Amino acid sequence: MKKKKSKLIFFVLFLVILLGVYFITSYFYKKSKDETKQYEDYTPQEEISEQQYRETIVSLYFLNKNSKELMAEAVAIDARTLSSNPYKELVTLLIKGTKNEDLQKIIPEKTVLYDAGIEAGCVVLNFSKDILSFGEDENAKKNIINSIYLTLTELTEVNSVRFLVEGEENPIFQDEYSSKV
Repeated sequence: MKKKKSKLIFFVLFLVILLGVYFITSYFYKKSKDETKQYEDYTPQEEISEQQYRETIVSLYFLNKNSKELMAEAVAIDARTLSSNPYKELVTLLIKGTKNEDLQKIIPEKTVLYDAGIEAGCVVLNFSKDILSFGEDENAKKNIINSIYLTLTELTEVNSVRFLVEGEENPIFQDEYSSKV
């Protein structure tokens, strides 16, 4: 009788071990299959284009309509456009204006930037006379200067900005601006 009990206990124990091995094996097999499936089923929604690789973010400063303070707007542009004359490109973007409804363009309408260059850390901008059409509003003048200054000093080589009107110094913009006015 003792032998039968021993055989029965041994058989039950063997069966429990066998079932345990089966469940553990099937659990790990299923888990590894699920992990593999995650990688196989993933498909990117969109490939990154060559143009997206070239994009860079620049900060352009416009006037907030509500607070009347300058605010930066982050704009994604093709980095190749900055390679020839980044100063002219950035100021041209300021002249075009913003797409944000809460911000407004500061530089007067019809203003044209003829040329932009850098001399010893100072960007020299040559504008059409239309830049003077803001009138005698000293706040408007300060906002124009600060908008351009803050935008251009995002570039590490720029320390100051000087304005020319029709290729000549003008009494309204006679200084070299090296900090916010």
